[in-house]
This record gives sequence, C-alpha cells and structure tokens, in this order.
Amino acid sequence: MKKSKKGIALWKKAKKIIPGGTQLLSKRSELYLPEQWPSYFKKAKGCEVWDLDGNKYIDMYSMGIGSCILGYADPDVNKAVKKVIDEGSMCTLNSPEEVELAELLLKIHPWAKEVRYARTGGEAMAQAVRIARAKSQKDKVALCGYHGWHDWYLSSNLADDKNLDGHLIKGLEPRGVPRGLKGTAIPFYYNKIQELERIVKDNKDIGVIVLEPLRHQEPKDNFLQKVRKIADDINAVLIFDEVSSGFRFNIGGVHLKYKVYPDIAVFAKGMSNGFPMAAIIGKKNVMESAQDTFISSTYWTERTGPMAALATIKKMIKNKIPGKLESTGKYLIKNLKQIAERNSIKMEIIGKPALMHFSFQYGAKNRAIETLFTQEMLMRGVIASSGIYVSYAFKREHINKYLKAVDEVFSILRKAIEENKIKKLLRGPVAQSGFQRLT
Repeated sequence: MKKSKKGIALWKKAKKIIPGGTQLLSKRSELYLPEQWPSYFKKAKGCEVWDLDGNKYIDMYSMGIGSCILGYADPDVNKAVKKVIDEGSMCTLNSPEEVELAELLLKIHPWAKEVRYARTGGEAMAQAVRIARAKSQKDKVALCGYHGWHDWYLSSNLADDKNLDGHLIKGLEPRGVPRGLKGTAIPFYYNKIQELERIVKDNKDIGVIVLEPLRHQEPKDNFLQKVRKIADDINAVLIFDEVSSGFRFNIGGVHLKYKVYPDIAVFAKGMSNGFPMAAIIGKKNVMESAQDTFISSTYWTERTGPMAALATIKKMIKNKIPGKLESTGKYLIKNLKQIAERNSIKMEIIGKPALMHFSFQYGAKNRAIETLFTQEMLMRGVIASSGIYVSYAFKREHINKYLKAVDEVFSILRKAIEENKIKKLLRGPVAQSGFQRLT
C-alpha cells in the first residue's frame, strides 16, 4: 500500500486554517495514526474507500463514525435523496416527508405520540433537554454516557476549583461554558444505580435524567427499570439517547428490546445512512412543552434528511438489517478471539456484536500497541482501530481480508511485545487518546 501523501499534506494545511483540523473530534488523524493517516477520501462505496492518492481500503472500523449502517453511498438511499434534490430540497413550504417520517417513527414506537427533528445528534440532545426542562420546570440534569458538545452537557465538567475542570469526564474540556451552569448537570456511571440514587437524594431539583440505554455493556439487575422508577418517583423527564444504539440492534430504539420506555428518545446517525438527520420522539404531554419555549432552525426543515431516513428505515425493515449485523458481528468476534489466542495476544472484546470494542491488555503499552495495529492494518489496505461498527456492506470477501490481515498483524504485535520493540516499529508518534464515556 502506497503512502497517502496528498491526504497527509492536506491535513497539515487544514490544521493551520481549521481549529483542530476537522469538525469532529473522532475524525482527527492524531487519534489513529499521526503523520500517516489518509485523513481524506475521494470516493466511498459499500465499505470501500479511496483516498486522495487513489489508494483503496476497506473500512472495518467506524463506517462514518457509525452513521452508515447500510454502507457508503447506498444505491436505494441515494436514489431517494437524488429525487428530492431534483424536485427541490428547500422551500418556503414544508416537505411532506417529515409527516410521513413522523408517522413511521410513531408506528415503530407506540408509546410515543409526537416528533420533532434536528440534523445532528448533539443538537437533537440539546433540544430534548430543553423540552424536558420546560416540562419539569427544574434545571438540574442527572446524566450517564456521552451526549455531545452543548453547554448543558459540558457543564458537568465544571468543578468548584477551576484547575479541576474536566476531571469527571476526561477529554471533554468545558472552557467557554458559563461557570454559572456549574452543578446543573451531574454524571453517574452506567449500571451503578446507587450513584443515581445518591444524586437524587442530594439534589431535590433533578428534573431530567439522561442516559444511553446501551453502549458497551448490557444493563444489569434491572438497571433501566430502576432508572425509570426513580424518574417517576421524582417526577423527572427520562431521556434515552439512542444516537448510537438506535436502529443498529433492532428496528427503532434498543429500549424496545428491554421494554423500558422513556419520556423522550433521540435518534440520529444510523437512521439516515450518512445524510444529516435526527429525530426527537416522545410522549404528548412532554413534547407539547416544546411550545412553551423557543426551538427553531431553518435547516431542520430541509427535505433530504427526512427522505434519507425514510429510505434507510424502510430498507432496514425489508432486509431485516439488525439481525444480519448481529450475525456478522458474532462471526467477527468468534474469529478475532481465535486469532488473538493463536497469536498469544491479550485482548478483551466488549459490547454487542453489531457495535463491538476491543482493547489490548498490556497496561501503559496499550496505546502504542493499538497505534502499531492501525499502522500495519493500513499498510494491508484496511482501515482499522479498536472496534468495529458492523455494516450491512461487509461482505464475506471484506471480512476474510480483514481477518487475514489481523492474523498477520497480531503475529507482528506478539513479536514486538516480546522484544519490547513496539515504538521502534512505529513510523510516527503514538496516537493520542479521545474522550471518556460514563458507560
């Protein structure tokens, strides 16, 4: 595999004129392979990607940071979107697709009665929290998991001592967030119900409880049911953030599988297969509170997002996509474990098959080992890191190529670990760390 010279050069230029180099922390090249990452794509189709130099890779990592469950440039979704682009994607009048999409989402989630839209997960979560606060008439939020970049969430990282800002959720800096918001968002860890109970006991004005119903671990000891009961007991609005989990494990929100129903659920990412779209659904008496505040944005009314979501969800239903993702994920996990064992690599795999994460178990050496893994996989034409967002576009030939490359690379890792030569094999710096999740 040839080095991605054009992508590396453009990334260096971008960092001079775009703060951070890109709009999304998770796309910063330094998180994966500093000074070597392709950084930019010319074309993406299925799970195949071409960089600016024409090098072809298979993406066996995040598939657009989890947004392209069906695969890049899905022909059915593209066809639907092209139709409304040609007819007009924006108008003084509203698009009928947003009503059709609302009906479909409510049919999938019978507990919900009303729907609002946004175009990204972060702004949809901000909208949901605004609605919930308007309903509860209380300012404080208890939260678990990652929920975006807005002030309401980052305020959880404001400490009494400014020098301690950012210590609760590592990697998320709250500079620029008004210090007056300190204490309005209080974090707790997933499956630790006692932490939420303590928050509620110490704060009588919790009006909103927010969490990801599923990420890397299953709820234990009726965790979700207990959260639901606490919300009911204190008359708080319960929000499930399904930005990552929605439509990946089943049609709709993963909360449907656990039969625990929130007051509001939020979707984005995979519901529209790479086109900007987000939805906030909820109970009528809660969602009506959106009328008691001001929530409004021009591009929440454009047409391509709802059409993409309709085409994506309909295809998922028709082809039973979640079941196929799970089957593919189980196959990958089984083989990854066998390859790790064969090569004497200490590795832990967590998460559900359709959204798995694996980590090397070598303490302080983990980040360097992970960087070397990414480097060697890229040399073999595979975009890879410490996890896999499984996609419908993964065909057997892609999976086999990935597993063959993993076997070769794990053999290299084993020898490098044994001889303490990990950093010597790296062609650039060790990758930086991202942010922590409370999951």
